[in-house]
Amino acid sequence: MGKRGEAVGNKRVLIVGSGGREHALAWKLAQSPELESLFVAPGNAGTTLWNVPISAHDISALVDFALQKRIDLTLVGPEDPLSLGIVDAFQKAGLRIFGPTQAAAQLEGSKSFAKTIMKSAKLPTAEWEMFEDPEQAKTYVRTIGAPCVLKADGLAAGKGVIVAMDLETALQAVDEIMEGGFGSAGRKLVIEEFLEGEEISLLCFSDGVTARPMVPVQDHKRALDGDLGLNTGGMGTYSPPPIWTSELEDIVMHDLVSPTLKVMRERGAPFQGVLFLGLMLTQKGPKILEYNVRFGDPETQVVMKRLKSDLLPILWACTEGRLSEVQLEWKEEVAVCVVMAAPGYPSAYAKGVPIHLPELQDQDSVIFHAGTEISEGQILSSGGRVLGITSEGTTLQQAREKVYAIVDQVDFPKAHYRRDIGVKGL
Repeated sequence: MGKRGEAVGNKRVLIVGSGGREHALAWKLAQSPELESLFVAPGNAGTTLWNVPISAHDISALVDFALQKRIDLTLVGPEDPLSLGIVDAFQKAGLRIFGPTQAAAQLEGSKSFAKTIMKSAKLPTAEWEMFEDPEQAKTYVRTIGAPCVLKADGLAAGKGVIVAMDLETALQAVDEIMEGGFGSAGRKLVIEEFLEGEEISLLCFSDGVTARPMVPVQDHKRALDGDLGLNTGGMGTYSPPPIWTSELEDIVMHDLVSPTLKVMRERGAPFQGVLFLGLMLTQKGPKILEYNVRFGDPETQVVMKRLKSDLLPILWACTEGRLSEVQLEWKEEVAVCVVMAAPGYPSAYAKGVPIHLPELQDQDSVIFHAGTEISEGQILSSGGRVLGITSEGTTLQQAREKVYAIVDQVDFPKAHYRRDIGVKGL
């Protein structure tokens, strides 16, 4: 392992995960002059060159692999292994890893923990209450009325949130969440006031003390055009949203990010990794909706497309507590990612659908794989969100035209996708 701060051109890196985010991170890291070899566990059809057949949840096998292959840096994609304590296990084995400890990962792993931190840090957020009894939750819903937002307390793969626009939906949501609709994640329920405004994702690199913002992203959570249909893990993203300004960024970093990091340090759980803020830009200024503790998916696809700097030294600096020494450079171009999902997603969907991809004509576009696998040389769908077609352009309109031109060339029978990704920005 390189000495503190030393730039070594022979780093061996392991990425944990199998989604579109992990393909985007692998694509970016593969361009680093500091990289010697890359491994992705378990990966997908897009990361075939680097795949290792180890589940992202098999922490002891991942530790063994990292020791055996003398991995210099491990990067964790999904939230589950972080909540299970993968960072603690790697650190105990003397391995360098980018991501929060189990204690710090509670910012995403428990909505009530996150709300407690927001309260301690005096952050502007929605009014909220937590319930373990369905009848008390329903009484509260009747008291505050609709619209309101109901969230399963634990991890529910980005789907444990129901925005209820009427009382009947809200009362049904209490039953759905607390009667096992989201497994053990719904044992506790957080009910929040509904905030009006534009939603923005801001991801930040953090070394525990210093945070550096990435470019802002607008995600499209609903399944159907016009923000209709069920909540999903995200149907597409674009960056930057025109409503974002450098003044807004300064406010968010000063009033939301810095106090969060301070409270986490005071609690003995300093936050190293990606601190992801879900924000609502309200009439009264930015308010925080939630934290995630890792790169977002499909946010990472557009963020990596716009990152001009080498990713590897940034991650390395975070693990050494010297992010303040690093300057981030971003492209001016606009990036758009359109998720092509399996027919039926986010409800029951088919797997094993054969997919044929077009040859891309320029460097402006990338087809990131998410739920894919290769069988006998054929790409097949293996998950709900299958591809993240990502393009950049000098304007949002141009990036949208490029990305949808490629979507139209993908041979993926009955694929489900939205046609209006980025339209809000126009």
